[in-house]
Amino acid sequence: MGLSKRYLELLSRRPTWSTAAFRCTGQKSRSITTGRLASLPRTPLFEAIKSHDPESSAVIHSLSGRQFSYGSLLKDVAIAKQRLANDAGRDAGALQGERIAFLVENSYDYVVTLLAILGTNAIAVPLSPAFPSGELRYILDQSGALVLATSSKFATKADDVLNGELDKKPILSRREKIVQGSKSKEDVVLEEMEEDKGGMMLYTSGTTNRPKGVLLPQYTLMAQAKSLSEAWHYSPTDHFLHVLPLHHIHGTVNALLTPLLAGSTIEFLFPFTVDSVWSRLAAPFLSTSSGQTKKPITFFTVVPTIYNRLLQSHSTLSPDMQSATKEALHPKNMRLNISGSAALPTPMKQAWTDLSNGNVLLERYGMTEVGMALSCGLANEDRVDGSVGWPLPSVEARLVDLDTKTVIEPGEELDSSGKERSGEIQLRGPTIFKEYWNNPTATAKEFTEDGYFKTGDVAVRRNVPSAGKGASGEWAQGPMYSILGRLSADIIKVGGEKVSALEVEREMLSIPAISECAVVGLSSETWGQKVAAVVVLSEAGKTAGKNGKPFGAMDLRRGLKNKMAAFKIPQELRVVESIPRNAMGKINKKQLVIQVFGPQQ
Repeated sequence: MGLSKRYLELLSRRPTWSTAAFRCTGQKSRSITTGRLASLPRTPLFEAIKSHDPESSAVIHSLSGRQFSYGSLLKDVAIAKQRLANDAGRDAGALQGERIAFLVENSYDYVVTLLAILGTNAIAVPLSPAFPSGELRYILDQSGALVLATSSKFATKADDVLNGELDKKPILSRREKIVQGSKSKEDVVLEEMEEDKGGMMLYTSGTTNRPKGVLLPQYTLMAQAKSLSEAWHYSPTDHFLHVLPLHHIHGTVNALLTPLLAGSTIEFLFPFTVDSVWSRLAAPFLSTSSGQTKKPITFFTVVPTIYNRLLQSHSTLSPDMQSATKEALHPKNMRLNISGSAALPTPMKQAWTDLSNGNVLLERYGMTEVGMALSCGLANEDRVDGSVGWPLPSVEARLVDLDTKTVIEPGEELDSSGKERSGEIQLRGPTIFKEYWNNPTATAKEFTEDGYFKTGDVAVRRNVPSAGKGASGEWAQGPMYSILGRLSADIIKVGGEKVSALEVEREMLSIPAISECAVVGLSSETWGQKVAAVVVLSEAGKTAGKNGKPFGAMDLRRGLKNKMAAFKIPQELRVVESIPRNAMGKINKKQLVIQVFGPQQ
């Protein structure tokens, strides 16, 4: 079961809140010494958290075993909210709409800090500790952050950032580590406010220009949470294993805010290592006293590179660990495993299904600006290889033909010659971001006159006879979307033909000699562009070529000639030791082309 009907109704409304709880009294908060807990806004987020079983675990630190209950969460948030206002030298009401950046590790401290910022009706700006100081300074300047909150773990990093050149130096707020949940017997009061000025701002990866601040108001975050809850059936019985970065939409909305709304348990395992994940998954199924205290993981959502690393390492585990991890992954124990943020190779998907005795990875499509937009369904027949499914509840999606710039209406997926029509995915609805911060030109450029956001991703819609019959819900019906790639990087124009880099990569990864690959377009005087590939060989691939030589370009052509048209097969191939990826497993192909093939005209 998902969220209760009551809370789905709460999430569905765009609130009109009163600011009574946040009006500035004129007294500077540095002089406030009241012992009472600060109030929090009556939003669907805080109402849901307050309604959950106070004894149930909201957050667990996996390595230490420390647990924090829902009963203490709001109290800790209220305390953190007041401390934040004190550090800023303002009444909490004067923080409405201000940007508050924070550097905090993946932990209960992160959850409390994020919610405390939302509790002031301010805009939370999560920062990645892995970013260089110069990039963090850019984000602080571009967002106009009033405060930089930091945990003790990243205090030195924060000092380094603030000691550099900034247009306006934010106020530093040092967060003390929360050892236990609040013991206060006082209940947190939820009060009305008139206007939603808070939310979260995440920064794009900045692959073509400087990163842009994507403003996601609270009502947008709640719309995204409602959509996911309806499609994926979050519930209080779900136990998440969280190993994702928290400055991305995937880790923050899918695996943090939505579980909190549902009353699920979030277990942070950070930093990520393959051994620690296998150990945690196996723990409830090992015949040891320590394992018996841990609950099975029911919900696991990560990127394809993590699934790949887990699969590659599984055979190295002890026989007992192999048996226990297979039991952990079995559909009767792990309710849902999701792959996203990058394309999932079909062989990897099949290998996971085989390892887990039938647990099929669910693929979905999303991005910073829109949260999750498309998803395959919960029914196994609705998890089709190479597809990301259907528009999620409340999401309006359409395809716009790349050549004619007209909408591809339902039933028009093929042209007069029977060829598939590809188009840019455009999205509209309550889950879409509001604006790029302080960048009206970029905002206007990316929206159509009728309010659709232009994603820059290209797809086709395909009828799949075995799927789309509503087995996963009313939203999961009809033709399914399949992503061809980014218009700027994955659509390669060879003569008059369009080649999907993702389609070629999927076929290449079915070849045992290839461990990883990236397909790119290179300049060609004859064809405009030509297809090229960057490859990491598997151990077998190092001797898989002719006469025991490493797998090469001719071997690749032979392996693909019966699988795809000749113009799609890479004309050039470069073998490398590794392909750089960001924290979410994505490849910057423009940089990769320059690094491997040199500048292109």
